[in-house]
Amino acid sequence: MITRTCRNFVELCKSGYYDGILFHQKVVPGFMCQTGDPTSTGKCGSSIYGPVFADEISAKHSHDRKGMVSMANAGRNTNTSQFFIIFNPCPHLDGKHTLFGKVKNHSLAVLDKMQHVKLKKNRPVPPIKLFVAEVIVDPWEGKELPYGTSIPPKPLISSSTCTCVIQ
Repeated sequence: MITRTCRNFVELCKSGYYDGILFHQKVVPGFMCQTGDPTSTGKCGSSIYGPVFADEISAKHSHDRKGMVSMANAGRNTNTSQFFIIFNPCPHLDGKHTLFGKVKNHSLAVLDKMQHVKLKKNRPVPPIKLFVAEVIVDPWEGKELPYGTSIPPKPLISSSTCTCVIQ
């Protein structure tokens, strides 16, 4: 189960943490696009569990098709708010990144368009923005956050030196 990762993502979406952020660090045609850093630098991010939280790797889940959504990280157990979406199967990511979702089939055409935008140093020109992250089904609706967790503030400037890398 990837309960902690999903809960983190849902709570950040509901709080508006992702609203207005850019696909900041990378759009790599044939590979992936990355977002989740509210400073749009690719060096920041947080979670409801604190600065980082542990991986939830499962052999049941594979980066075996376009549209799979996983946590970006800077190594084992360094998940924050950053995530990426793959454009093609990427089995080499299995066991390295917590896979927790997938893009709905009717939205896959958007991914195709994203990987064909003009790039400057792997950044889309003009920038691609995530206007609103909306939760359609909330399995935790009406439930309090787990003990010891909180919604992180949305920084306006980078306040961290963390870096998330997809290998």
